[in-house]
Amino acid sequence: MLADLLAQLSLQTLGDTIDAVEIVVIDNDPAHSAQQVLAQWQVPPGFRLIVRHVPEPNIALARNAAVAAASGEWIAFVDDDEVPCTDWLVLLWTCVQKHGADGVCGPVLPVYPPEIPSWIVKGRYFERNRLASGTRITEADARTGNALVRSARLSALPGPFDSAFGRTGGEDSVLFRDMLSRGASFVWCDEAPVHEVVPVDRANMRWLLRRSFRVGQTWIRAELLRMPRRQACLNGARLGMKALGQLFACALLVVLCAPFSRIRAFAWARTGAMQLGKLTGMTRFQYREYAS
Repeated sequence: MLADLLAQLSLQTLGDTIDAVEIVVIDNDPAHSAQQVLAQWQVPPGFRLIVRHVPEPNIALARNAAVAAASGEWIAFVDDDEVPCTDWLVLLWTCVQKHGADGVCGPVLPVYPPEIPSWIVKGRYFERNRLASGTRITEADARTGNALVRSARLSALPGPFDSAFGRTGGEDSVLFRDMLSRGASFVWCDEAPVHEVVPVDRANMRWLLRRSFRVGQTWIRAELLRMPRRQACLNGARLGMKALGQLFACALLVVLCAPFSRIRAFAWARTGAMQLGKLTGMTRFQYREYAS
């Protein structure tokens, strides 16, 4: 996947406004597994390759190393299992300049291998919200899988990614929350997608329910993270009661929908898993999605 990403980045059309591009690759595997792929890649003209090895498995530490290694005024983020369109950088850059924002995010579009069950495709469980270009967004629609951010906004934060979320996920949501709270603005660019192949081993009920559970956990942790203790306790109690009520409602809706629509019943099951995640997220238990 990394080889495919690097090959596509080589084809980026930079236009007249982008003079040079640094490509920063963080190998977050203790075994340094990206080394061979990087050694074989021919760096194209106008590009510079920077490689850092972060042996401790922690996605926040890896991204912090990337930000620290980058020297540009703007930093674009893309995951190693994604492939951007050929004018991806230019489109993000044009959009952020047009709207005078501190950052821009674009869609991550799933690519379904033929082995993926048809009910997974019909349920659209791997598809995310899309917006009109120029729409102001919050952390709910912002993510580092496809983003361009002003580096000054990142350097103003400690980290800037919170390593406490580096094994559970949710570190990008916390990052955008923190930047927004300091007055940063972000917009959407729907014309600059990246494509992500859906792994076959994730296209099942068990993985999707675990993901929803994890999202619920990291959401509640991020929601209460920066609050004073007393306020966090009060808001936690309120959100916990709300989540408990929604959990029971979801369980009832699963039972009612199951005889008529598997897809609709499973959608409510995922919503219920998210509410359960919110409830357990306020305890010491943390589900580590990135445990290795």
